[in-house]
Amino acid sequence: MFEETRRRRAARRVTPGDGRALKRFRWWQMTFRALFYLRLTNDDGRRTIYAVDVRHWQNNSSGNVKADLYLDDRQHARSRLPAAFPVPGGTIEVRMSAFGLKRCHYVTADGAEYQLVPDRDSAEGRRAHFDRRHPALSRGVGFLSSIVLVGALFLLLAQLIEQLTLSPGISQHVGTFTSPVDLAAWSNTVLGLITLTASTERALRLRYSRLLDGAAG
Repeated sequence: MFEETRRRRAARRVTPGDGRALKRFRWWQMTFRALFYLRLTNDDGRRTIYAVDVRHWQNNSSGNVKADLYLDDRQHARSRLPAAFPVPGGTIEVRMSAFGLKRCHYVTADGAEYQLVPDRDSAEGRRAHFDRRHPALSRGVGFLSSIVLVGALFLLLAQLIEQLTLSPGISQHVGTFTSPVDLAAWSNTVLGLITLTASTERALRLRYSRLLDGAAG
C-alpha cells in the first residue's frame, strides 16, 4: 500500500513535455548526466523507444532535480524526482541518491521490474560494458565496494558508541566503550573519499542500500 501511494504521489508530479529533441550523449557529460532507454512493443506491433534523461549537476538536495522522458527522441513528459512516468503496460520509476541514480526501472502492471538500459557512452553504460566484458573482475569490484562500505559503517558505529558512552549518565549504567580503531583527522578524510568512491561505483550499477549507502551519504 505504501509503494502504491508513493507511486500515485509521484505520478501527480508529471507534466507534459514540449516536444524538444533528445540531445546526443557526449563523453564529457559522464559526471553529470545519466541516460537510459526502454524499448516497448505496442499492441499493434509497433516498437517505441523511451529515454530517461537526468542531469546530475542539478542540486539534488534541493528537491529540484528533474527527469525528462522522451518518446522516440522527443520530450514526452517531465517530472521532479522521485518520478513515476506512466507508459504502456506499466510505469517507469526514477529515484536518485546522493551518489547518482539508485533506481531507473520499468515496473509492469503485474509487478515485474526491469532495469532500463544505459546509454553506451554514459558512465553507467561504460560500467555495464565492463561487466559484460569482464564479469569475474566486475563482480570482484562490486564485492570490494560492499566490503568498503561495511567496514566504514562498522567504524562509524564504533565511534558513535564511544562518544555516547562518554556521557556520565550512560557510562554509569553500561560502562564506557573504546573504539578498536582510532583514526586521525586525515585518515577520516581518506576513509570518506574511499566510501564516496565505493558508493559511486554502486550507483553506476543502480545498487543502493539504505543502511550502507545511506550511512555513507
